[in-house]
Amino acid sequence: MTPEYSAPVSDAGILDHPRTPRSLRVHEAVLAATRDLLDEGGLPAVTVEAIASRSGVSTATIYKHWPCKTAVAAEAFGRTVAEATPVPETASALNDLTEQVMRMSALYAGPAGTVFTQLLAACAIEPRAGSYFREFFLNQRRAGLQRVWERAQAAGEVRPGIDADTATDVLFGPIAFRMLAGHLSLSEDHARAIIDAALGGLLTTPTTDHERG
Repeated sequence: MTPEYSAPVSDAGILDHPRTPRSLRVHEAVLAATRDLLDEGGLPAVTVEAIASRSGVSTATIYKHWPCKTAVAAEAFGRTVAEATPVPETASALNDLTEQVMRMSALYAGPAGTVFTQLLAACAIEPRAGSYFREFFLNQRRAGLQRVWERAQAAGEVRPGIDADTATDVLFGPIAFRMLAGHLSLSEDHARAIIDAALGGLLTTPTTDHERG
């Protein structure tokens, strides 16, 4: 049974744990252990007891930092994806968008895609974990893409009436859908087809693969 704690909760639904040096070390140790467990066996391998054993942090302390195991996993997974697919920021915002779609598709074609779908399913039935998924995975990824999109708009490469949230959903939504539905693979060719179809409606003028580099 999950213990109940009365720690303050932020507007985003995140537990406001202590920020002392020791608390930060504990937090990092738990995230590192959870990332290892996700790599080894996906979300089913992540239990509070397994995290405690791997990190050396007590279960009681873990629950002071996170409301449930899926919340820990969501924050840990967010870090893994951020490190594996940093949002590119080169001279060409359009190429950066293309490159990021390719990177995310390649990542999700592997074990990370399985963990992603497991987390989505778990967060659907655990509202407390959903806040962590949005804060540490979804919002951070979208913030990086918003910067790229705004550069593309400033350069006149894309239609000015389309906001970053809409563009992000159009470009990356098909990847998530294919992972969940399993009807098509996430091959490089399929990713490029998604990019071409999506950008055809986002760009100011049609652009070929050759012109995008």
